[in-house]
Amino acid sequence: MKTISENACFGGTQGVYTHTSQVCDCDMTFGLFLPEEAAEGPVPLLWYLSGLTCTHENAMTKAGAQSWAAAHGIALVFPDTSPRGEWVADDEAYDLGQGAGFYVNATEAPWAAHFQMWDYITEELTTALDHSFAVDMERQAITGHSMGGHGALTMAMSLPGRFRSVSAFAPISNPTASDWGRKQLSAYLGNNEETWAAHDATLLMREKGFDGPILIDTGTNDQFIDLLKPEALAEATAARRQQATLRMQPGYDHSYFFVSTFIEEHVAFHADALYA
Repeated sequence: MKTISENACFGGTQGVYTHTSQVCDCDMTFGLFLPEEAAEGPVPLLWYLSGLTCTHENAMTKAGAQSWAAAHGIALVFPDTSPRGEWVADDEAYDLGQGAGFYVNATEAPWAAHFQMWDYITEELTTALDHSFAVDMERQAITGHSMGGHGALTMAMSLPGRFRSVSAFAPISNPTASDWGRKQLSAYLGNNEETWAAHDATLLMREKGFDGPILIDTGTNDQFIDLLKPEALAEATAARRQQATLRMQPGYDHSYFFVSTFIEEHVAFHADALYA
């Protein structure tokens, strides 16, 4: 683990760290905010998974989450969205390759060599955080934006008992039926659509649901709303009678202005679950 930077932030520390990833076969970078309570012992952990084109830095600097996490004594981790490096496969399009890992374990060439983001988040980075920082892995929650909302929802529903709560900002909710999904899932996982179902929040809601509270916000003026398909997830949630709050926020778009407007409510939502 190499420290890139550490800055005082709302009484705690905002750090940026890099480490060698065995599963992604490259160096990976992440941001981690630790509140002042971490100096006394392990604190609850909230994961923030970012969207297409983002790095660890976007939410760390734009969402304004640290002040609210500090108020609740919660750590925040901001992973990168994909493996990176000159030797890592990429694509000219912004929605495939570096910056667009979609939080899956790729099985197809040329992606399989590095794009193992599911295992990186759920196993390798989890273990690294547990070993190196004062975080309480018995109290985890997860959130994300857009592609990261997709990752947060699929991980929460696929790993029962791991996360006490899950939320999302404008998540890609039904990728097997969207151009933000079919393109990437076929590239990373191949053309057998049965293998895609494990990475579709709507299909997972129909099959499994989540053993805790859910909060989802999407803006009515989101320029990508037809790709996000919030209505599909809403229908699956209602059919399952899942404990969830799904809100359409009037006038908001897909930007970090939207995320920063509602991040306080999301952090408080997770704090209620993490300290229950």
